[in-house]
Amino acid sequence: MALIDTFFARAFKRGTLHVTYADGSTKSFGTPDPDFPDIAIHFTDARAPGMIVRNPSLGVAEALIEGRVVIDRGDIMGLLTLATANNRWEAETGALMPSAAARSLTWVKRKIDQFNRTRVSRQNVKHHYDIGNDFYDLFLDADRQYSCAYFLDPDDETLEQAQLDKKAHIAAKLALKPGMRVLDIGCGWGGMALYLHEKYGVEVLGITLSDEQIRLANERAAAAGVADHVKFELMDYRHLTGTFDRIVSVGMFEHVGPPQYRTFFKKCRDLLTEDGVMLIHTIGRAGAPGVTDEFTARYIFPGGYIPALSEIAKGYEGLRYYMTDCEVLRLHYAYTLQAWYDRAMANKDRIVAMYDEAFFRMWTFYLAGSCVSFRYGGMVNYQLQFARNRHALPITRDYMLAEEQRIPGKA
Repeated sequence: MALIDTFFARAFKRGTLHVTYADGSTKSFGTPDPDFPDIAIHFTDARAPGMIVRNPSLGVAEALIEGRVVIDRGDIMGLLTLATANNRWEAETGALMPSAAARSLTWVKRKIDQFNRTRVSRQNVKHHYDIGNDFYDLFLDADRQYSCAYFLDPDDETLEQAQLDKKAHIAAKLALKPGMRVLDIGCGWGGMALYLHEKYGVEVLGITLSDEQIRLANERAAAAGVADHVKFELMDYRHLTGTFDRIVSVGMFEHVGPPQYRTFFKKCRDLLTEDGVMLIHTIGRAGAPGVTDEFTARYIFPGGYIPALSEIAKGYEGLRYYMTDCEVLRLHYAYTLQAWYDRAMANKDRIVAMYDEAFFRMWTFYLAGSCVSFRYGGMVNYQLQFARNRHALPITRDYMLAEEQRIPGKA
């Protein structure tokens, strides 16, 4: 018990964590604070504290999923908020870090996982995206934008509006003209591709490795009567041929893996016309390179990795095209994930009926953990714009704002 008590005492200073151990003993950690949650938990298994001490993130996740830890007051979001708000990325307390041995093992395993050859990439995508379209309907917006929204007013804006604003924000950066050929790498359920065609009259090819996504995307294009102009194919980006005036990739780069960054950027350069422009929207690390945490790699995104900006730079440097713009979205994904979490919690009974209680706890832990990583941790979103030709875009950013405000029917 002493080790877990020491861990809790270091991790929780503001706000309170009340703990009931498996033997019935109780302790409280931290001090009451109106700005921090008040959480109560109890252990149903005497081995669970050791799991948490060895690897806090994975240990807490598995203990909650398996019912070894039960939250008596508050919820998963509150528990993770209490932990991460006390140990913000800027403060670098180290209180939530796994043991040295666990970190070393994770580093080796993740480096192997992130190589992401073509066959493995398909398997990894299916693990996450082919679990059922009906499930994603329960917490995403109606257009199924499964990526960071763009909140102009997080206190008074719906998720649906913020996702529309995200699409407009990205479209403005692409400097589109009617008739252009656009490639959407990692097209999801087709929302971005359909939006770009509707607003600009461009021809779009969207690619994904998800069977479920490609089926629904093609159904949506057919229902809208635009299947001749917006096409979707089940394809790895490495197998593409032809040229495109614009490339957009939203929420896909996290699945590429550092060993493939050079391959990705070289392929994209080859696919762009001489005046071509590319926009990548990706989660990123605010700090140095790292490794994917064990929980995410094991349960959510096998093969996935959140890149540092320095790692992205190594992927495109020397390939003779320009990074023409870089925007850092700091809190937008926290607001997005909070909305997803709230919707998932409101649909608990339906999610449990689809899967089971353990799946519901796993998924809400993922959403809550991701949310606090953007709110208090070192995660951000990058929007990175590239061009082959220095004359392909205006020389100031003013055109972006002007176009974003001009887009017809943005709202």
